[in-house]
Amino acid sequence: MSWPVKTIAERTGDLLPGSPWTAALYVLLTILAVTAFMTVTGLVLIYAERKIAAHFQCRLGPMRVGWHGVLQTIADALKLLLKEDIVPRDADALLHILAPVLSFAGMLLVMIALPMSPSLQVADMNIGVLYVTAVSGLGVLGILLGGWSSNNKWSLLGAMRAGAQIISYEVSATLALLVVVLFSGTLQLSGIVQSQEAGWWIWRAHGCGIVAFAIFLIAGTAEINRTPFDLAEGESELTAGFHTEYSGLRFSFFFLSEFLNMFVLAAMTSTLFLGGWMPLHIGHFTVFNGVMDIIPPGLWFTFKTTGMIFLIMWFRWTFPRLRVDQLMRLEWKILLPIGFVNLFVSAACVVTGCYFFAR
Repeated sequence: MSWPVKTIAERTGDLLPGSPWTAALYVLLTILAVTAFMTVTGLVLIYAERKIAAHFQCRLGPMRVGWHGVLQTIADALKLLLKEDIVPRDADALLHILAPVLSFAGMLLVMIALPMSPSLQVADMNIGVLYVTAVSGLGVLGILLGGWSSNNKWSLLGAMRAGAQIISYEVSATLALLVVVLFSGTLQLSGIVQSQEAGWWIWRAHGCGIVAFAIFLIAGTAEINRTPFDLAEGESELTAGFHTEYSGLRFSFFFLSEFLNMFVLAAMTSTLFLGGWMPLHIGHFTVFNGVMDIIPPGLWFTFKTTGMIFLIMWFRWTFPRLRVDQLMRLEWKILLPIGFVNLFVSAACVVTGCYFFAR
């Protein structure tokens, strides 16, 4: 079964063909819609994290505000918005204000490229993988600027840790991305999803897919500063790390960006290795594939992304925090060599045609 792929940009152009206001209307609606989606997603993920953590620790979690505490996150968000927003006297005020905006803007730019269904993708770029890899780096700039501009030694140390960590693990994550690009033959995210119609790359690539999946998940978790790689925040060592001096609205931007980073990682993992919005198809099993096609593509994307988010949260409440030397050893002495070998094997498979691939 084939799905007609049409982005929101193309549908907007169909509604207002040739209108000079089409581009302006599209940009405005995109910013509003994506920002609203990011806000709601962040609030839901924060509540889910609290509840999942509570159940892992044999307790109830938030229960007071709303039924089973469903409104607790909204109450906390209102509290943050009403708090005094303090800029330290000796801080660089301009950069201190700009840093959280950069972190949030990076997530906004990534969101527009994610294919959530055949018709729910803001912009379908032919260099989608390269674009996502590039703009996601804005988050690093936000962290570095936030730590340096605060004029606080703990903030600066946390920012330097984050910079070294994110830049290091970006290499392994990129190697894992290239494996999928090799097998799919395209940098376009929607094309990568459609290339998995006969099966997902996590199992169709003769073992290279599962290795790339593991490397990408580990490196991605390190890039978004989630436990066990949360050395940039390290409450027991650095107070609160790079955002020690932040409060109120600007702190909420950093806090929200962390959870949106988790969503982006889960969505990209689902898109690259688990078929994205594509149903589970197994070869020429026509009846089975037909049953899977009954489930709407948007639900497939939601199920896969939710499962990956739960797995990342599971990591946080299971593994202890690594030391800095252990963190770097894992990247440069373990993940990076495995990533290079896996990439070379993948290239050999693609060149020789020795893998499960149906054109």
